[in-house]
Amino acid sequence: MLTPKDIAKMIDHSLLRPELDVETVKKGLAVAKKYGTATVCVRPCDLGLAREALAGTEVGLCTVIGFPHGSNETAVKVFEAERAMDAGATELDMVLNIGRLLSGEEDYVRQDIQAVVEAAHARGAIVKVILENAYLSDEQKVLACRLCAEAGAEFVKTSTGYAPSGATLEDVRLMRASVPDRMQVKAAGGVRTLDALLAFRAAGCARCGATATEAILQEAERRFAEKGTLD
Repeated sequence: MLTPKDIAKMIDHSLLRPELDVETVKKGLAVAKKYGTATVCVRPCDLGLAREALAGTEVGLCTVIGFPHGSNETAVKVFEAERAMDAGATELDMVLNIGRLLSGEEDYVRQDIQAVVEAAHARGAIVKVILENAYLSDEQKVLACRLCAEAGAEFVKTSTGYAPSGATLEDVRLMRASVPDRMQVKAAGGVRTLDALLAFRAAGCARCGATATEAILQEAERRFAEKGTLD
């Protein structure tokens, strides 16, 4: 039986917009704490604040690497990852090098991801790789999934939320079919309602990035109270 708690554990509560001030971040952290989301995904500069606010809870700390364009040098991405883990991050959402993928430089893309994965795994963190599907053909999405799997990442993720389009059900189905069973899929960009989240779950998503977390979970609680299930 699917419950509101199960829905909360599918959500990486996203606090990544550049204009967020400290008080807004604190309010967002309170939402994650209240509902017990899987993680809160914050800007790197907010990790210390998030770590303090969420101490003693089961909410994980997630941040972004090479965000949002993926074009940082590999060494810089690894440095970002190390600094993020120093600050408490246990999940890293990194953007692959989109331009190099579009150029067909498979070895570069794989090695770029693998360097971050190796740094993360050495310290018990996991890596979600953002493909930024808005810029890719289906063939390139499949290729990106293969490279992420070969590099040892735990997740493939649809989008940053800052490209011309975000997650689609078709992309999630394609990504789920293109990675091994050990890997999972995260949707981000446009998951704003409970029904949307449930549709992405049915398509194969294990996680969704969301800014509308409170509205989604309030609706989950209301519907569960009325029906006794969300299935």
